Amino acid sequence: MKHIKLILLAIIALSINSCSVYNFTGTGKIDAKTFQVNFFQNNAQLIEPGIDRTFTLTLQDLIQNQTNLNLVKNSADLTYEGEITDYRISPMTATADQQASQNRLTIRVNVRFSNKNKETENFEKSFDFYYDYPAGQQLTGSTSSTAIKTIFERITQDVFNASLAKW
Repeated sequence: MKHIKLILLAIIALSINSCSVYNFTGTGKIDAKTFQVNFFQNNAQLIEPGIDRTFTLTLQDLIQNQTNLNLVKNSADLTYEGEITDYRISPMTATADQQASQNRLTIRVNVRFSNKNKETENFEKSFDFYYDYPAGQQLTGSTSSTAIKTIFERITQDVFNASLAKW
C-alpha cells in the first residue's frame, strides 16, 4: 500500500510539473507577458461592413482564452496587425442547366506578427479560409453571420498556431 501511495504521488508531481512547460493549447512556454491586436482594416475590393472589427475582436478573444497573456493597447511584447485583403463570393458547383448550385465565400487576411523578445519569430503571412452555402440563399442574416464566424474561427486559430503554437 505504501508503494502505491509513493507511485501516485510521483505521478501527480510529474503531471503538475509538466503542465508548466506544455499546456492544452499547445503553446508551450511563451516568452512574453503582454499582447496587442491592432485594428485590422478592411482593404478588400468588396467591402462587407463590420468584418474588420469582428476579426480584430475574434483574434483578441482567442489569444486571451488560450493563453495567460495580458491584452494591452500599446508597447506589448507580441503585436498582431494587418488587413483584410480579400472578400470574395464565387460559384462553386453547377447544375445540369449551368446554374450555380453552391457558392463559396472566401476571406483572406494578411497578418504581421512581431515578438519584441524574439525577433526571429516575426512574420508577415496571409491566411484564408472559405465557407460554402447553397446558391439559392442570399449571403445575408444568419447565413452571413455563420459564414463569417466559421471563417474567422479558422483563420484566427491558424494565426494563433503560426505565432504561438509554432505549428
